[in-house]
Amino acid sequence: MSLLCHNKGCGQHFDPQTNLPDSCYHHPGVPIFHDALKGWSCCRKRTVDFSEFLNIKGCTVGPHCAEKLPEVPQPEGPGTSSSLQEQRPPNVIPKSAETLRRERPKSELLPKLLPLNISQALEMALEQKELDQEPGAGVDSSLIRIGASCQNPGCDAVYQGLESDATPCTYHPGAPQFHEGVKSWSCCGIQTLDFGAFLAQPGCRVGRHDWGKQVPASCRHDWHQTDSLVVVTIYGQIPLPAFNWVKASQTELHVHIVFDGNRVFQAQMKLWGVSEE
Repeated sequence: MSLLCHNKGCGQHFDPQTNLPDSCYHHPGVPIFHDALKGWSCCRKRTVDFSEFLNIKGCTVGPHCAEKLPEVPQPEGPGTSSSLQEQRPPNVIPKSAETLRRERPKSELLPKLLPLNISQALEMALEQKELDQEPGAGVDSSLIRIGASCQNPGCDAVYQGLESDATPCTYHPGAPQFHEGVKSWSCCGIQTLDFGAFLAQPGCRVGRHDWGKQVPASCRHDWHQTDSLVVVTIYGQIPLPAFNWVKASQTELHVHIVFDGNRVFQAQMKLWGVSEE
């Protein structure tokens, strides 16, 4: 007689007569979903693809189990369904869409700059990539849009017209370096562990602004929600963290990501709900 194994990650049919102590590869832990990564708490393998997550081989060997795993225990008590309904707050009426729209904070509120953290994988990728390209000498002013940011590393100037070219540009001519958690610029060598302090380092050379024309980049992005968080994931290859920023208000999210070749992904997303300050 063939039975179905209920061990997590197995799901195979087995014969009880040949069920050996090493017949079943399964996961004794629980599924974990975090920042679009999926895996099991009992092993380290993670993936962004749900099909690959379902096919992660079990990390524990044991016999097959034909019994269903116990359900989450319900709170004990003599209460019945009717008594549980009596315990609910009376006259709870959900807010209408008009009420929610009226209570929604104004979108004119200035978004706040969110802190950025660099993963170890990105640090390793940036270590292997040459980023020490010389800043440009400027482009035709007719191609520059008002509000364009200076592309020289370390300069936060914004183009407001021809008068912007008359202001000095203080920038880093070198390349950002990331090694074992230490962040610095190759041109001045000031080292720090904090990414915010790295971005705030003033430039070490004065020159001309580079209003290089940005090329729009298209990136796939999605999101998922947990009990307390909404996680937005944007997929791209080797972003340049020195030029990136993410801003958020209670109702909107603004994303600006720069890739090699002056390719820029920008998005402004309206949040369905209202985030906490």
